[in-house]
Amino acid sequence: MDWITGIQRALDYTEAHLTEKIDYEMVAKQAYSSAFHFQRMFSMLCGFSLGDYIRMRRLTLAAEDLLCTGDKIIDIALKYGYDTPESFSRAFLRFHGISPTEARRGGTIKSFFRLSVKLILSGGSTMDYRIEKKDAFKIICKKKQVTKPQGDTATEEISAFWNECTKDGTIENICKYGRFENLSGVLGICFSKELAESGFPYGIGAEYNGAILGNEGLEIVDVPAYTFAVFQCKGPMPEAFKTTYQRIVTEFFPQSNYEYGNGVELEVYPSAEVFNPDYTCEIWIAVNEKK
Repeated sequence: MDWITGIQRALDYTEAHLTEKIDYEMVAKQAYSSAFHFQRMFSMLCGFSLGDYIRMRRLTLAAEDLLCTGDKIIDIALKYGYDTPESFSRAFLRFHGISPTEARRGGTIKSFFRLSVKLILSGGSTMDYRIEKKDAFKIICKKKQVTKPQGDTATEEISAFWNECTKDGTIENICKYGRFENLSGVLGICFSKELAESGFPYGIGAEYNGAILGNEGLEIVDVPAYTFAVFQCKGPMPEAFKTTYQRIVTEFFPQSNYEYGNGVELEVYPSAEVFNPDYTCEIWIAVNEKK
């Protein structure tokens, strides 16, 4: 199934279940993707998260119900996933600028229209990448649970984590246990396979050299053998990372013979000069060939 058809199937599924609790895993399955990668792709493409889309669509439909039916406000609130009239009223006011009662009396409301996928010719530019098959290896790292990728929330948490590990000596300790002849830099590791309702683990580390650990609070993680698509990222962080990742999502995956492998993503940082306009690093994404 092609990328465009998959996204449209996911959107259709979401629309059909707006009055129910929506399982993000089920949404992503419509596009033959993991929940993590679908949400990340959705945010990159749309500029808002899947959760925001669901919220705005529900509040749009709730306003239509207020205008076109005689249903009680509490019943409409429950229908669209709000436990109390108060929580519904707060969300309604933030979105529409008026209360549910004012909307029922004929106040001006907003409409957030459903998304649909349209084919637009684009491209004509080049994107360099290479495919690397890497045997299983070990990583020495420190992990942190971060929020699901919605807007820039995860990016801000990850940037703060890097600052913390730089200041408290964690990165210096990681380098003592690292080997850098294969992955030539300190790693940012996104364990996307371990996505949970609350978020996903992100690690800062390096390929492990086998030295006996001290009490630095680090852990050793086994990474299975994967095929990786490797992309060069040029420019100051984190803007260059976001720009490159957006191109990966919107250009590489829709048009290549590869899909997300639902494993790990590695950011390989060769130095700490991440704000240098000429900075160059790499993004490694586990992939599978499309069937």
